[in-house]
Amino acid sequence: MSRPCRGREEGFSLVAALFVLVVLALLATIMVTLSGVQARTPLLALQGTRGFQAARSGIEWGVSQVLPPAGVPAPCFAPATFPLAGPGLAGFSVTVTCSETLHTEVTLSPNPYRVYALEAVATTGTYGSGEYISRRMQATVTAAP
Repeated sequence: MSRPCRGREEGFSLVAALFVLVVLALLATIMVTLSGVQARTPLLALQGTRGFQAARSGIEWGVSQVLPPAGVPAPCFAPATFPLAGPGLAGFSVTVTCSETLHTEVTLSPNPYRVYALEAVATTGTYGSGEYISRRMQATVTAAP
């Protein structure tokens, strides 16, 4: 009887072991990355909600500027940018812009009424980074003559 040649079979288990190790290392890397994403997702959702509220506060500020408590509509203001402070909104910066048009409806009143288009953009963080949040809100306000 002749003995089979074992020289060709000796390295096969080493290649299989290396393949298994590489696959396990890739799976571990994917799991660590996904757990990091899962940990950040609720935080980014919370920051998005804060950004929405910051933009909303900018709209409310704009409405208070064009419709003061005295009841006389004011002309549009120049674009304004201001930082927010306070719990939950610290770190956000809001830019509010206004445009105004006059409209006259002869059937209702010969006096023109004003229509204000307000836009507020709230941002925090640096654009392009993973911490950047931006929310935009628009509102239309009509002031009777």
